[in-house]
Amino acid sequence: MVTPDVAAKLPGRGAWVSARRESVAQAAKKGAFARAFKAPVKAPDDLAGLTEALLARRCLDLLGMANRAGALAAGATKVEQAIRARAPFVLIEAEDGAQEGREKLMSLHIGLWGRPPRAVGCFQSGELGVALGRERVIHACLLQERLALVWAAEISRLAGFRAIVPDSWPSSWRSVSWDLGGAEPGE
Repeated sequence: MVTPDVAAKLPGRGAWVSARRESVAQAAKKGAFARAFKAPVKAPDDLAGLTEALLARRCLDLLGMANRAGALAAGATKVEQAIRARAPFVLIEAEDGAQEGREKLMSLHIGLWGRPPRAVGCFQSGELGVALGRERVIHACLLQERLALVWAAEISRLAGFRAIVPDSWPSSWRSVSWDLGGAEPGE
């Protein structure tokens, strides 16, 4: 049975597929896994959906780890304070959060740092809340570069399966580079 190994740690033989919904679905449909494993294998009916769910869970787990490490600010007030102190590496907004709150934080960031932040809005407030040990979380931001780099890599893989920035957000917010490349925020 084909099993997505999003952490690349499962035992056994592996096959690499591009982290995109279309690539995973096509590989399952065309029997690419059987050729890669040189054996008859079965793929779950919704292998791409299962992969997306595991990647999303991995991203949320990393946010929980960042929260426990003190490298994440959560809640509008704490995120606003964090933005005023230093440009955060990534701003995380709940998909179901109010547009006014998101615009306020984005505008503050642009006003202080001269550019929109790297922003993600692909999780519901309840999902973020579970990951961060609260009922709901609407606003959060990653404050530590090393964890932000790891998280950016994982969220980029998830972007092959779902939009990480909603189409309803202004295009200037959606076009921000995700190359964190060691540069300090605000540089």
